[in-house]
Amino acid sequence: MSEENKDKLIDLQKQVIGILFEVIKRLQINNNLDEEYFQIIFSDNKTKNQRVKEILAERKENSEVVGRLLEKLKI
Repeated sequence: MSEENKDKLIDLQKQVIGILFEVIKRLQINNNLDEEYFQIIFSDNKTKNQRVKEILAERKENSEVVGRLLEKLKI
């Protein structure tokens, strides 16, 4: 394998690792949001509606980012 090909392979590996790191980070954030969501839902907090909307919006955004990142790995 030529040096140029080795360098390209190393660069691709770094990109894959970066993508996977971001995917894991986003999924962990969603997991934490799930915990907060269920705590709010089962509490008697009257201001819960706004935070629930924020949580759902953030989870959706994280899921969309994860989907785009995983799509990059299909190449």
